[in-house]
Amino acid sequence: MESSQLIIVPQISTVPGHQALVGRMLRWLAQREVVEALPSTCGLRGNRMAYAIARGARSVVEHPERLPFGQPVNGLELVDKRCIYTPTRDFLNEAGCPECRQEVGEPLFESLEEWWPGHTDNFSCPECGFEDDINGFLFLQPCGFSNLGFIFNGWGETRFTQAFLDAFGERLGFSVRQVRTDG
Repeated sequence: MESSQLIIVPQISTVPGHQALVGRMLRWLAQREVVEALPSTCGLRGNRMAYAIARGARSVVEHPERLPFGQPVNGLELVDKRCIYTPTRDFLNEAGCPECRQEVGEPLFESLEEWWPGHTDNFSCPECGFEDDINGFLFLQPCGFSNLGFIFNGWGETRFTQAFLDAFGERLGFSVRQVRTDG
């Protein structure tokens, strides 16, 4: 069973204290009634436990009529290990250097072999030597690389409002990016 996803990813590879932040963010989302406070079998992975969509979700997305109310897969799954979040269809693997503006997609995505196990958070531009967290590079399609992720299953047909993303990032303490996947 596949489902579209809307994912919120901090724009930093290693979020300090990320496991404690998971609980804090979940409580905040439950207080706003975006998701339910207790898990149920509305997820996709593993034992399918996730936090089901709640009525307040309508106030944080651009197209509330596209939310998966009444669907068996509609919950928030929390990821607290390094993951790569990219669109699942037609991802171009293109990236650019914010310093020299050159295309660096191929070497950047090859560098993920070092990034994934945590050997480094950074990437160095092969053209000009600029170095930054991998999330600091320019991507044609929204994607993210972090040890923390918030996967909203079945929500991929809509988008979060900018106000909600700003509030989420402020609460988290890091800027965030939303990534959409297709089912």
